Amino acid sequence: MDLLEVMRKRRSIRNYTDEPVREEDLQKIIQAGLLSESGKAKRPWQFIVVRNKEVLEYLSRCREGGVKMLKEAQCAIVVTGDAEAQDVWVEDCSVAMANMHLMASSLGVGSCWIQGRLRKADEKTTEEYVREKLKFPENYKLEAILSLGMPAVKMPAYDLEELDMDKVRIVE
Repeated sequence: MDLLEVMRKRRSIRNYTDEPVREEDLQKIIQAGLLSESGKAKRPWQFIVVRNKEVLEYLSRCREGGVKMLKEAQCAIVVTGDAEAQDVWVEDCSVAMANMHLMASSLGVGSCWIQGRLRKADEKTTEEYVREKLKFPENYKLEAILSLGMPAVKMPAYDLEELDMDKVRIVE
């Protein structure tokens, strides 16, 4: 499958089966993140892989309104970035998230990008809430969480004919 076809078929999956994510697939997803481009090749990210169901349940309350897909997920990858090491850590971590999202889709693993940065969990930020449980250093900032599981639903691929080409401006 070529990359454009993977992108056409990639959808955010919020419902998962009880089937585990295969270890070799998880490793490929992590490798895709680690291979990501970053400014000045600093790679400021740290990925925290969570498989523990109690921790996933805790993380499902990391944002106002909750993110129930983490309760059903077989695992999640919490992506943090070292804000002291890289001024564009947000962009770098976003590229890593996107690469992992695409790799998951190419392997038939469902995933959902759960925004953490600039979000709140009741009286504290989502970052503070997640840090309390996962104990990552203060200089590392939360970008997002990628939930992973085997899809309980089949979503249709995007239709290339329906892309909004009005969002493209060509200067010749």
